[in-house]
Amino acid sequence: MVIRSKTLRFVILISTVLVTIIIGVQLFWLQKVYLLEEKQFNINVSKSIRNLYRDMQLVNDVSDNVQKVVENPKPDLYILRIDCTPNLDSLWLNLKAEFTDFDVYTDCEAAIYSHEKNAYIYEQYIDLPDAYHTVDKKTSNPVLKRDYSYIALYFPHRGEYILKQMYFWMASGGLLLLVLIAFGASIFYLYRQKFLNETQKDFVNNFTHEFKTPLAVIKIAAEVLQQPNISEKPDKLKNYAAIIDEQTTHLQSQTQRLLEIAYTDSNTLPLEKERFDVTVLLQQAIADLHPLVEQKNAVITTSFAEGNNIINADRYYMLLTFINLIENAIKYASQPQIQISTYTEANDCCISIKDNGIGISAENQKKIFDRFFRVTEGELHTAKGFGLGLNFVKKVIDAHNGKIEVKSLPGTGSIFTIKIAMN
Repeated sequence: MVIRSKTLRFVILISTVLVTIIIGVQLFWLQKVYLLEEKQFNINVSKSIRNLYRDMQLVNDVSDNVQKVVENPKPDLYILRIDCTPNLDSLWLNLKAEFTDFDVYTDCEAAIYSHEKNAYIYEQYIDLPDAYHTVDKKTSNPVLKRDYSYIALYFPHRGEYILKQMYFWMASGGLLLLVLIAFGASIFYLYRQKFLNETQKDFVNNFTHEFKTPLAVIKIAAEVLQQPNISEKPDKLKNYAAIIDEQTTHLQSQTQRLLEIAYTDSNTLPLEKERFDVTVLLQQAIADLHPLVEQKNAVITTSFAEGNNIINADRYYMLLTFINLIENAIKYASQPQIQISTYTEANDCCISIKDNGIGISAENQKKIFDRFFRVTEGELHTAKGFGLGLNFVKKVIDAHNGKIEVKSLPGTGSIFTIKIAMN
């Protein structure tokens, strides 16, 4: 599962990079298209102005260089120098005709500026039948002071016109973006489904492995107890009865964990808070784990802070939390040496459980509180279980508005620290 997940994550990463590049290239080309359309608009307006000078006597000498008498102070404003006031009707008609001939299909606010009066003396709104704009009312034509008279051509909807010329490119870009978003969502959904399927499969395998051995032992012990002469061997009878009891207890414990996780997934953890001494509860957790401590020859040392160790919490859930953490510390060490201590930090009661186990890598430290996650060595799990214990611990601590932290180095051990507010 690890290999397949890493491969899939790599594919998703590459796909994300490619999608980002494609979107970047698309935005780059949209910008290039806008600049080209903008340039084309300027060319068309310049051609219209050139023909206007050719058809009408606006200056005494054009000398084949219109650029000398035309100024473009702003992208949407053109100033045409004139030496005399032209016939207005002819001027407006010629302007409209030139704009039509050279495909300048946007409205224009034309005006004649008088150098002597320093103001516009004539104004005309030119609106072509097929002009691209959303507002057809007259807009303000900016007045620029010059030492000569001129015709001002102001295009208030120039930017809108250029954008509408790009409708095809914008629509295709938007469609491509939607396709890429849908593709990304599909990849994420498939990855999530694959992860859930692999998690479920891994859980079923763990469940089968965890329950298969105890059930087989119970079956064998039951068969022995059914032997006709078993009553004549009291030591053997007692031994096999103890085996059945031990394996049954183990199965009950695992079943209880499954039920607790299932309940906390579907409901808010129902807390029955009470004030108690956390050190007393830690001692109870150690006592409950006494058979496992003896079996593994574990050494547990305690260092409890003097004074206030009282917290307001759910005693039962906190007991399960401590049992889970201490049990892990015992299971993940060949010769367990565990240090359990309490101390205060600001207004928090801190419980630290330190072990000398196999440790947890930095990568796995981010996942250990995930449901069903178990630390692996290669393709093998390092201990039995369903990967539910730490997930349950995190749920309990979160329900108490507390914090749980982990510090660990592979091959050295781990320190789990719980912080619960003291009330």
